[in-house]
Amino acid sequence: MIHGRNSRVFAAALLALAVTWPFAGPVAEPEAASRHAGPEWPRVLDGEALRPLALSDVETRFAASFPGAIGRFAAEDATWILRRVERPTRMLHPAADCYRGLGYTVRGERLSTGPSGLQRCFIAARDGQELRVCERIIDADGASFTDTSAWYWNSLLGRSRGPWLATTRATPG
Repeated sequence: MIHGRNSRVFAAALLALAVTWPFAGPVAEPEAASRHAGPEWPRVLDGEALRPLALSDVETRFAASFPGAIGRFAAEDATWILRRVERPTRMLHPAADCYRGLGYTVRGERLSTGPSGLQRCFIAARDGQELRVCERIIDADGASFTDTSAWYWNSLLGRSRGPWLATTRATPG
């Protein structure tokens, strides 16, 4: 039998358990948690087979607060950055802004027709290396955007439905 101070401690512990028990959720099994770790990325895009690559340190830091998921892939002579966007956000920047932020000079921005339709392309140069970079954003209904600002306002106003897939493809220039 519990007496005195011990009975008060025991009663307080039972009360704490009774109050918090309804809020305790089920513990996820590691296998179940890993199934929901991220989106299933396309295996082929614009006719190119994609091979997963590790994210860079910069991409990993950015992905930590990004409202969706970011994947990096290799295909033939191209590097693809895919961003699955779950909600309208200003964190989805034009690729030209990202390349400028990484120290590249950007020139020749223009619209171009690619294997899957219209895309925005430019040349990014740094340290004597040039890359041809093309990007587009595709919504859940298959509509695409070449301008991030147009995508943002259409998604925010409900004219475009997500999730969205932003694709950026870089090849030696």
